[in-house]
Amino acid sequence: MVDLNGQLRLHERFKIASLRIGSEGLPVLVIDNFLSNPELLVEYAASHGGFEGVSDALYPGSRAPIPPIYCFALRAFLGEAIGEAFDLVGSGVTGELGHFSLVTTRPGDLSVPQRMPHFDNTNPKQLAVLHYLCGEEHGGTSFYRHRRTRFEFIDDARSPVYANAVREDLAALGSPPFRYICGDDAMFERIACFAAAFNRVLVYRSIDLHSADIRPGFHFDHNPRSGRLTANTFFYYR
Repeated sequence: MVDLNGQLRLHERFKIASLRIGSEGLPVLVIDNFLSNPELLVEYAASHGGFEGVSDALYPGSRAPIPPIYCFALRAFLGEAIGEAFDLVGSGVTGELGHFSLVTTRPGDLSVPQRMPHFDNTNPKQLAVLHYLCGEEHGGTSFYRHRRTRFEFIDDARSPVYANAVREDLAALGSPPFRYICGDDAMFERIACFAAAFNRVLVYRSIDLHSADIRPGFHFDHNPRSGRLTANTFFYYR
């Protein structure tokens, strides 16, 4: 079994960029060459197993526990940059949740929400950290604007307005087809796209409308060594 304690280090060619996307200027951090030995995470996910289907209505696949040392490493290596990019300097982390994820749900089995961009939470101080442990061929992540409301993020104030607008969309347009959204459609327009790259990390607010780019012909592989493996972490700030 793979032991991650003391094994996670920054890559010597670590590179970080702080961006703003969309008309609402959503902050996003993009980190390339994050860890010097990301293969350890892949082997940990493959050897420890434990992937199970998820109970929430959004993630289209399976998840497995990730060791706490990984979340500790994220905070140690990226905490300062995250604080600056998201205006959270001096705001401590009050909670965290991390797991490995594999996209395994085929288009014909997707629920209506899974065929649309989503937001993870309405709290602007909850951040998502997405670490690609797979290559570009598995598809990256896109961010979206809802056409009817022009919203690019959904917070508490916008949530009821957005929910009503989506109901109106579905009544007028019908349910979206059984496929993953991967670009513009009748309800949403894509405002930014970040390709997957092995050992790339994206950090964004959980309130932002986003979706994985799962293109036609995607191979729904359940093997962590060859499938769309990511490490997904949420940090909750006070």
